Amino acid sequence: MRTDAAEVEAAAHAEEAQRPVAIVDIGSNSVRLVAYSALGRALTPIFNEKAMCGLGRGVVTTGRLPDDAIRKALAALRRFRSLCEIMEIGDIEVIATAAARDAVNGAAFLAAAQEAIGREISLLSGRREAELSALGVISAIHEPDGVVGDLGGGSLELIDLQDGEMGEGVTLPLGGLALMDAASRSTRQASRIARKAIDEALPLQRLKGRTFYAVGGTWRALARLHMRQRNYPLDMMHNYRIPTSDAAEFASLLERVDSEALADIAAVSAARRPLLAYGAIVLDEVIRKARPKEIVISAAGVREGLLYERLSPQQRAADPLVAAARELERAMARAPGYGDDLIAWTDALFSSSGLQETEDEARLRHTACFLSDVSWRAHPDYRANQAMNVIANSAFVAVDHPGRAFLALVAVLRHAGPDSEGALPVRGLLSPRLLERARVLSAALRVAYLLTAAMPGVLPRTPLVTHEGRLILSLPMEFADLVSERLASRSKALGRLIGAEAVIEAAAPVL
Repeated sequence: MRTDAAEVEAAAHAEEAQRPVAIVDIGSNSVRLVAYSALGRALTPIFNEKAMCGLGRGVVTTGRLPDDAIRKALAALRRFRSLCEIMEIGDIEVIATAAARDAVNGAAFLAAAQEAIGREISLLSGRREAELSALGVISAIHEPDGVVGDLGGGSLELIDLQDGEMGEGVTLPLGGLALMDAASRSTRQASRIARKAIDEALPLQRLKGRTFYAVGGTWRALARLHMRQRNYPLDMMHNYRIPTSDAAEFASLLERVDSEALADIAAVSAARRPLLAYGAIVLDEVIRKARPKEIVISAAGVREGLLYERLSPQQRAADPLVAAARELERAMARAPGYGDDLIAWTDALFSSSGLQETEDEARLRHTACFLSDVSWRAHPDYRANQAMNVIANSAFVAVDHPGRAFLALVAVLRHAGPDSEGALPVRGLLSPRLLERARVLSAALRVAYLLTAAMPGVLPRTPLVTHEGRLILSLPMEFADLVSERLASRSKALGRLIGAEAVIEAAAPVL
């Protein structure tokens, strides 16, 4: 029998998708290795290390990469090569950006770097950097619309993004190290330089009232400080949203004061602190020029864009949030596959009960079903806390912070009961509508888990639907003995939330 060539190719792609992949990013400020468990829609980092080398320090004024920075970078690359060998990663992409692109000794450095890492190095143009940053945002933020700004040590890349389509990207010499050098460490002079460059940036002309997606370590550090100032209930940088007025006020503060005097400055690495003021200046000028609706922090950028670009159209079309939740269920739940039963069961419940959902609300409910049993190994008294920690801090993408809070709250209430959300700080991130949906879904999950012991195959034969004002749980004869006071009590609690009388209809056993 001859095997179909398409099947062979598909099998080869499937095998390749299970192998780890790594990106080595030679930037103007740091050199970083990020390894992922596999190439896919929901990337799972298995190793992440950076060395703050400062290759871009002084390039604007001297035209050269500093010798000490080169030594640090080459040592880091040799270490990364050994680490990849230890992890048995053969799929390694190495990229270099502004510092190596702009320095007169950049070519010589890249030759030495190539020998150190043992791989060819792709030197990205500014436009290519902008495009990859945009792809990174597309890969990690649900339906983005606005302008992506990737601030590195040597340059700022800007590119418009709308309906999944990218405009033409531009690169500006406004990276933290480059701006600090060009301004001779004068923040006043840096403001003048940034204003002139940003005034001429075409992608910003269509940003008013839309979202500015901030990519890069310096802007993430600014956002982390902003979080600490607000006592924000989550410690997740990706998709952190700052209203424009707040961002402008905070950026102005960072421009004026010594960063070392700021509260919670320890949250920012010592090597990053001198760049905070220059990152704030650039952000302030973007806001002044373009008047965006909000600033959204993206932890995904060039590296993630590079991997997203390698995916097939079918892989790109997959929802990374749902894919990541399914992977977590497969790794941590008692019975992988039970989440699919929950989805179909709650689909019928929500549809019959008239609980109308937006597309995004439905995908959050489906995701919550996959995540509902990830803390089962913990002691019963601590499963709610474990669920909160796992879900609130997992490396999910394509979900905003209210959505993440919804997922965490559903899991907590499913374990701890409907009266437990008052003490949870994430509750404040939810709209009244999302809070109500979290209560309803968690109450339904409490019925489901009591009915099934988290095992697949039961829910498809025990439908729960609303009909003529009654919430009806139908049990066939084989499951009639599952009726109990607890099951009735939980059904009634769910019925109260949706305004229906709970009824359990169990087939009579054969005597």
